[in-house]
Amino acid sequence: MAYVGIQAQIRRNNTRSVLILMGFPLIILAAVWAIIYFSGAYSYEGQMDVQAANQAFLGTAPWVIIAVGIWFMIAFFAHSSIIQRTTGAKTLERRNNMKVYNLVENLCIAEGMPMPKVNIIESPALNAYASGINEKTYTVTLTRGIIERLNDDELEGVIAHELMHIKNRDVRLLIVSIIFVGILSFMAQVMFRSMFYSSMGRGRKTDGRLMIVAVLIVFIAYLLSLVFRFSLSRKREYMADAGAAEMTKKPRALAGALRKISGNHRVEGVKSDDVAEMFIENTPDKSSGVMSFLTGLFSTHPPIDKRIKALEQY
Repeated sequence: MAYVGIQAQIRRNNTRSVLILMGFPLIILAAVWAIIYFSGAYSYEGQMDVQAANQAFLGTAPWVIIAVGIWFMIAFFAHSSIIQRTTGAKTLERRNNMKVYNLVENLCIAEGMPMPKVNIIESPALNAYASGINEKTYTVTLTRGIIERLNDDELEGVIAHELMHIKNRDVRLLIVSIIFVGILSFMAQVMFRSMFYSSMGRGRKTDGRLMIVAVLIVFIAYLLSLVFRFSLSRKREYMADAGAAEMTKKPRALAGALRKISGNHRVEGVKSDDVAEMFIENTPDKSSGVMSFLTGLFSTHPPIDKRIKALEQY
């Protein structure tokens, strides 16, 4: 995949962030409207009173927006500490590993970007990720395994990959999409339970049909949001690979690093899919047939062999 250019990629990710910030709240509000409309609370003699449901929605929507806004702000600004606790990452002291700090500093100087924090996960697995929302919180985290088992050129390629996520503002884009998908998931669960108990309480066939329709609408919206989120995540990995190759001028070194990482990337103790999505490698185990298609559709990372092939043709 050809490298687009850093400024073009920044503008593209900023545009996507705006679209996500606009699109996901609309989906959330649509789910709230569906809960109100299909709950049957505004039906008379088997007919839905659309006007009454709309009025109830207009009264509820501001409170939903406030609640979502508070949820988003808390998750957005607390994500760095949440990720650090989830992965068990600790600060990598400069005196303990000058090689890593020199690699990071040299790349940052060459790119004219501020030096991020450097963390380490005490794990033999081979993986790394970038996190943070601004210059004060930007962090590159490496596992002990990736530091010890990659040669200098390969490790430089991995660090450059993570720095490109920071420079391209991929990290911020990913965090925004993760938060909103999480909120939508919660809304879908609330809707399902609301429809279920409403149907059980009223015991009418129409309620059962309305519940099915409502749940299907929200479920489809949730799946579409996941597909959109994962497609963004996969694309950002290709772009970071290409950017790292451009930064280091050593595409085959990064390809070699990915080859070593493949099959050795599972970090024990990291059970959160949202956190695992931030790693340089997070592809699931291989499958076949229909499962292979579904796995690829909802995979957060492109197949590592395709990434290696793209780098070797760079």
